[in-house]
Amino acid sequence: MVASDPSITIFGDWGTSRLRLYLRQGKSVLHRRDGPGIGSLTASPEQTFLDLVGDWREAGPETILLCGMVGSRNGWIEAPYAPCPADAAAITQRLVKVEAQGLTVSIVPGLSCTNPLGGPDVMRGEETQILGALALNPELKTGRHLLAMPGTHTKWVVVEDGAISSFLTAPVGEVFAILREHSILAKAAAGDAPATPEGFDLGLSRITDKGAALLPHLLFETRSRQLIDGLPKADAMGFLSGLLIGADAAGAAGWFGQLGKVALIGAPALNVLYAKAIAAAGGDSFEIDGDAAVLAGLSSLSTSLTRDAHVLA
Repeated sequence: MVASDPSITIFGDWGTSRLRLYLRQGKSVLHRRDGPGIGSLTASPEQTFLDLVGDWREAGPETILLCGMVGSRNGWIEAPYAPCPADAAAITQRLVKVEAQGLTVSIVPGLSCTNPLGGPDVMRGEETQILGALALNPELKTGRHLLAMPGTHTKWVVVEDGAISSFLTAPVGEVFAILREHSILAKAAAGDAPATPEGFDLGLSRITDKGAALLPHLLFETRSRQLIDGLPKADAMGFLSGLLIGADAAGAAGWFGQLGKVALIGAPALNVLYAKAIAAAGGDSFEIDGDAAVLAGLSSLSTSLTRDAHVLA
């Protein structure tokens, strides 16, 4: 049996579409491996994980932490949502542990809250990125701040004095994909070119001029501008994106008040679009690398877990 090394850790970000595993020594990443997401497994999560870590076991990792959809009902084992407000210590206390051929794997829970609109809301995986954002940007640990996490289900997150206090989800990416693939809005012209920045700016300007409340009416212009004005399909898809993202940012400004300086955690291309929309809604923004935030968040949880273990000892 290989003795564990407290400086060796395995971190994993296991979402619906992909798995990213990291073997670390201290703060250095020794190796990285990618694998299938929870939504596309051909074997059990346990077997998939064990096949990927393989020879990493020889390094004697003391801590193994996985975040994301691996902790969902469709994942390896369900890690129940932790209620907000929540900080690293509160999340660490709710880690769910599972044994896998002699390895103890800790799975990070998601978060739940009553959102600013008075409804229930949940996240899974983003909480780790948020903790990482706080670690990478210590100024976010003091006072009240707004973070935006663009994606399939965009999250607008309020952090107060280092704790995640509430958040609000908008399925912007999912709605865009549904309308693009399955609605009449996209079928007026041929072609499947990527959405253009020019189209995005036009859609954003319509939301800015008319207001987010008129989004249902403005959406039809995605089709009518192709039919009447000859708007190319690529511009029309950009227009649709501008409408949806612009309305999302305008809505966030409505419930948060003044947007101020928003921390953006997402894919670079999406961050650019959200930065435009936030500026149009009267705010400012800065970008935090999503991959770096995941690793920093898992590191924060690992530190908290180790500290708690020492206290118990």
